[in-house]
Amino acid sequence: MGIKNPINAEGTYFLTLTVVDWVDIFTRPVYKNIIVDSLKYCQKNKGLELFAWVLMTNHLHLIARTREGHHLSDFLRDFKKFTSKQISSAINDEPESRKDWMIHRLKFHVNFDETRNYQVWKEGNEAKEIHSNDFLDQKINYIHQNPVEAGIVYEPENYIYSSAIDYVGGKGFLEIVFP
Repeated sequence: MGIKNPINAEGTYFLTLTVVDWVDIFTRPVYKNIIVDSLKYCQKNKGLELFAWVLMTNHLHLIARTREGHHLSDFLRDFKKFTSKQISSAINDEPESRKDWMIHRLKFHVNFDETRNYQVWKEGNEAKEIHSNDFLDQKINYIHQNPVEAGIVYEPENYIYSSAIDYVGGKGFLEIVFP
């Protein structure tokens, strides 16, 4: 899995993970919950610390780092591999009106790799190191405004698959580290 920008082990990063062909997988709770549950697991077991996050219909934004003794690149590799398997299984097992079309799109991107049946995430990761408080604030705002810009909600804190609620005193699905 290639990375456009190498990841420094001690850095905090703005990350974008995108579904192949921008397929709108994350429109149903079953698929969204795979992502949330996997992020929770990584927070507890893989040293993942999140500053902000949002799960949109076809991509995931995170501002993240890992605790000492863990590596963000390892998290990304394992997270993408595990969630790809879980999402592919769910598409096959759950009632899904788009099943044939989705499976076709996910199989198309395997590129004759016999170790995989489906590819959910695009190769590589868009990783931008957070280099200043202004850049961090800009990316947190960008993440939280995504559902507003997409016309899903009027206020960022009303979108439950995001950390925006945490920034206004509420409690979201995942633990957040505040800058």
